[in-house]
Amino acid sequence: MLTMDAKQIIKSLGGVSATARLCEVSSAAVSQWQTEGIPKSRLMFLKLARPDVFAVLGQGGQMAMASLSFDAD
Repeated sequence: MLTMDAKQIIKSLGGVSATARLCEVSSAAVSQWQTEGIPKSRLMFLKLARPDVFAVLGQGGQMAMASLSFDAD
């Protein structure tokens, strides 16, 4: 479920390259998010930067955020 949600979010943001530009990260990083999930901090940023996308998705990215695994900092 997480993978599908992350892929849908990235697609709705304009794809891997557009999402990478928006987050100022590499396309490789965003590609990795499609399989491992969008990091919580990036997801929160994307929700603030592009609320229109999350309104259309109708879930606010909640599934993707709720399914994230957290690493100790």
